[in-house]
Amino acid sequence: MLSEMRNYIKSEMSTQDIYKTVRSSFFDLGLDIIPVEDDFKVIHAPKGFIELNDREQQINEAFFRTAGVSRKLERLIEQYVEKKTGKSWDDPLVLERIRKAVLSQKADYWKKGRSRNITYEKGYDILGYLAYQFPVYFVQFQHIMYGMAQDGLLKKRMKILDIGTGPGTVPLAVIDLYNRLDGHKALIHSIEMYDENIEAYDSLVPQYAQIKEQVQVKEPTKADISSLDTDSLPEKIDLMVFSNVLNEIKFLSIREKAGLVKKMSEKLNPDGSILIIEPADKVNSTEMRKLAVSLKSMGLSIYSPCSFIWGSGCNPAECWSFEQQKDIAPTRLMKKLAECGEPYRYINTDIKYTYAILRKDNLTRRKYRVQPKAKFAKLSRLGTHTDKRINVIASLMSGDLGDERHSLYKICDGTSVKSVYAVLPSHNLTPDNQIITNAKYGSILSIQNVLVRFNEANDSYNLLIGKGSIVELVEG
Repeated sequence: MLSEMRNYIKSEMSTQDIYKTVRSSFFDLGLDIIPVEDDFKVIHAPKGFIELNDREQQINEAFFRTAGVSRKLERLIEQYVEKKTGKSWDDPLVLERIRKAVLSQKADYWKKGRSRNITYEKGYDILGYLAYQFPVYFVQFQHIMYGMAQDGLLKKRMKILDIGTGPGTVPLAVIDLYNRLDGHKALIHSIEMYDENIEAYDSLVPQYAQIKEQVQVKEPTKADISSLDTDSLPEKIDLMVFSNVLNEIKFLSIREKAGLVKKMSEKLNPDGSILIIEPADKVNSTEMRKLAVSLKSMGLSIYSPCSFIWGSGCNPAECWSFEQQKDIAPTRLMKKLAECGEPYRYINTDIKYTYAILRKDNLTRRKYRVQPKAKFAKLSRLGTHTDKRINVIASLMSGDLGDERHSLYKICDGTSVKSVYAVLPSHNLTPDNQIITNAKYGSILSIQNVLVRFNEANDSYNLLIGKGSIVELVEG
């Protein structure tokens, strides 16, 4: 019992005082503290990986059908707006200043090269982020982390390091997700360089963590990640997160960013994961793929979404690939901002993102490899099959990018230098090829009897799926 520790303490301390003092240390010791009347029982914590039960799956699937920011968290954000401005969160002057901050951030985001300078040094920068970008990033991280739970990558006790936490987007998302899991625990360390972000973190994250004590949060460490002393990082990390942060470090090359991540990976457990998330636009998405391949060349392995089904590497010079999820519900603050002459500028509900999960143990999500002498053409050889019908096998690397007349899907087998798309005209849809229309991102498909066409305008290849084509799910 925890009260027994009083026999070893010279000063007078209540059992509650002891609990508050030692609570965070017990996580690293592999111990749990269970309340028992006026005392606490100390037990060995459960080990192993999360296996989602039926209740956990049902409650999470229900959440993602109508996903959004919880009313409690919405109110915490509204209260923070009031604290920073000294006015009601929906005061017309406050709303107008937040609108200006949102427009300014969007303008900076689309700048190129060194002229693109995204900072969070002013109070309204943070309020604009919380109003416009935060709700999508908050739900999007839960999609990815829940997928990791489904894959068996999350331990029953997770130590997480969030690098570039901002106002605490990732910790808040973890707290929300763990509120829908049964008894699993997490300890979150975070790093942030801007004082305004740390102030917002301190106002939002600890209060939201009080929903349940499943997630413990440490105070953010103030540091610039581009010059971080990696020796100061906590040991034995289970999940290292870079969420929408590496793309903002413009003065480092891709190779230098990869070296930074690789150096930090020394603090990762052998069975831990690194999660890198970036926006879905072409520039950031392509840069992230190059970063992942650079990390692969440094000894890390790509768990997902890429599948190296021919057992070879790839050249992601023009790899624009992203995942898309169902739109979120707008927050009350977002809807208030949209009560103006140009409401579309302030509503941000669609979820599209580029991500990579990397490992140190060579574990991959998709195990399938093409067998020797299999009758499938490599996508790198499409130039020799132009205007011919062939069979291919590849990963589905996008949702439907087409229109009402033509469905268009990016596919990849890890060999092609040029982009390759599977095209399904609506009049060619049959029971034999329709599986491509609802297959999950990253699934491996065999596509038989497709016509190869070179798209000169886009320097890419189209595989035209006809009524006689057969699409089958290989893995996923």
